[in-house]
Amino acid sequence: MFRRALDLPPSGSETFFLWGPRQAGKSTLLRRAYPEGRWIDLLKADEYRRYASRPELLRQEIEAEGAEQSRQVVIDEIQKVPALLDEVHWLIENRGLRFALCGSSARKVRRGAANLLGGRALRYQLHGLTARELGADFDLDRLVNHGYLPPVYLSGQPRRLLDAYVGDYLREEIAAEGAVRALPAFSDFLDAAALSDGGIVNFSNIARDCGVSGHTVRSCFGILVDTLLGSWLPAWRKRPKRRVIQAPKFYFADVGVVNRLARRGRLERGSEAYGHAFENWVHHELRAFMSYRAYDGELFHWRLAGGTEVDFVLGDMDLAVEAKASARIGRHHLKGLRSLWQDHPEVVRRVVVSLEPRSRRTDDGVEVLSPEAFVRRLWSGELC
Repeated sequence: MFRRALDLPPSGSETFFLWGPRQAGKSTLLRRAYPEGRWIDLLKADEYRRYASRPELLRQEIEAEGAEQSRQVVIDEIQKVPALLDEVHWLIENRGLRFALCGSSARKVRRGAANLLGGRALRYQLHGLTARELGADFDLDRLVNHGYLPPVYLSGQPRRLLDAYVGDYLREEIAAEGAVRALPAFSDFLDAAALSDGGIVNFSNIARDCGVSGHTVRSCFGILVDTLLGSWLPAWRKRPKRRVIQAPKFYFADVGVVNRLARRGRLERGSEAYGHAFENWVHHELRAFMSYRAYDGELFHWRLAGGTEVDFVLGDMDLAVEAKASARIGRHHLKGLRSLWQDHPEVVRRVVVSLEPRSRRTDDGVEVLSPEAFVRRLWSGELC
């Protein structure tokens, strides 16, 4: 298996939440980090029933066994029994214990009237597999076709696993947790939302296609964000020199899920669909890098009212990135980065991630990088 790029605290040193979409590898990472930890798995039906009906059992059992402070207590799928957080809070304050609280959604935790430990817990997020984690096994075509979830990427039958993920989790399990009341409407929404991946969302069009209100569509996007299945990419609004678009874009957390929902089939280089998936992958690498390296800044997109745009801007113009799935980058591919430089000459580095096999630099300083060079320079800290 691959060594994940997220480093967790030493056993017994910190209490933290570990969030991430289902099947991202959270439980595997925790078992490797804390092989001697005390483990509570709320996916087990018997443990779920016990703690759901009597959350105080957690405190009583740990006190009875005299848990050592150096031993991490791991609670997997904490969102299933939010009431346990009150007992966790007490054990932190009165016994000095440290917990690893793992889950795929903070939505039910908040709805369960549980606090998030009032600043007593760090927050980590595990993303799908990155190119850096894959190392020599990095296969761009496989990633953009099948996505970043470890079981799917490693499977000999990735499409069947993605169909199960979409059918069993996205369409049913989210509804079973009470996140949505109208499953057919949410199912239709997922299909329509997949077509908006990487773009500015038209709520009215999706609402019309699904036969629901715009408010319902906004709520459904909120569900995807809360369950870590997608995220908004805000527009750059600081110091605009010209009129800029202020609407955010939306990206699903896994492009394999997008492909199955959008029924794209096999993506081949040179196709429009491959280009969309390639952009999702670049977003994924940037988002994971910023999260794992605790990058002090946000991620934006920049777009003029006339349509000229740059896909990604990091921090306060630390780095501007365009994702172009083309084997030959020409002047038209550089238009956005050059317009950005005119308005914001303070931008530190401008990069085009492309399918050109060799990296180069244009006369005005734009770096054209292959996927491999982009990954290497990003994760080494060279780009920002």
